[in-house]
Amino acid sequence: MSRTFLFFILAGLSAASLGLGCLFGPMDIPASKVFDILGSVIGVSGGDFGEPTLSVVVLDIRLSRVCLSWLVGAALAVSGAVFQGILQNPLADPFTIGVSTGAAFGASLAIFFGLAGMPVWFGMGFLPLAAMLGAFGALLAVISLGKIAGTLRRETLVLAGIVVATFLSALIALLKSLDEESVTGIVFWVMGSFQGRSWDHILFAAPYLLAGAVVIWLYSREIDILSMGDAQARMLGVNADQVRLVLLVAASLITGAAVSVAGVIGFVGLVVPHLVRMVLGAEHRPLLVFSALLGGIVLLWSDVLARTILSGGEELPVGVITALVGGPFFCLLLRRKSKDMGL
Repeated sequence: MSRTFLFFILAGLSAASLGLGCLFGPMDIPASKVFDILGSVIGVSGGDFGEPTLSVVVLDIRLSRVCLSWLVGAALAVSGAVFQGILQNPLADPFTIGVSTGAAFGASLAIFFGLAGMPVWFGMGFLPLAAMLGAFGALLAVISLGKIAGTLRRETLVLAGIVVATFLSALIALLKSLDEESVTGIVFWVMGSFQGRSWDHILFAAPYLLAGAVVIWLYSREIDILSMGDAQARMLGVNADQVRLVLLVAASLITGAAVSVAGVIGFVGLVVPHLVRMVLGAEHRPLLVFSALLGGIVLLWSDVLARTILSGGEELPVGVITALVGGPFFCLLLRRKSKDMGL
């Protein structure tokens, strides 16, 4: 299957998923009415829907949610592909260097001190900003700990990330033990959810996602070179430490933006790049593009499943769905690879 054909398939599935995802919700709206409302946005229907409430539900609640879930899935998959490339570690993902845990700690602090709902961005609460600040704080800590004689090496980065993530996880547990009233909010946020998200959350995350994606794309060729090792990179005239730092910051930027508006969502950044790499190989420009498309689709439908799987109308955290599906699936991938290697 050619890359061009596969691209159009995934792009078409992404577009279709954005529309089909708006069909699901606690309010029963006929599919024809949903598509009429969506069609009015692009000018293919009249826009007279009888009840204004229907338009609000479809466009302001459901469409914003599916768009945000697609963007977050794409961001996590791209950052996972970058981390796996620059760290030369197939098990690397947005959690490896502690950025996701840093965002969780920042959000936990906001919940603990009762600041989560304080309006700071067009009426949106302080929690996303606190998560973003926590992500950057964790990144700075990892970079500081990961430097040896002024050099940023991938081995020390992984170890520093584990140390920072473990320490911040302990602090989150401490916050939960100190205030029982905040436990529910912290736990639900840490497990990831798109409940109550709106277009404001997309506007908050979009600049960070765009800036990080542009930098990653500009340095995508260098990721291929770094994957061959630092010695080969130096022979080809690439400053491995400098490029690794730039890509580390860019991938952490989109990770922090995604986690700040959605909470901690695992396995998307780990599994999706593996799937794409199995089909297309390890060249990073196509890997990044196809990981973004597939990651967006996977998380969008994971969120649909999270809000429809319970018959009573309750929602599961989407991070639970990705963990329940992604964990066993990744184990199958590892088992298959072990068999192929004769282990």
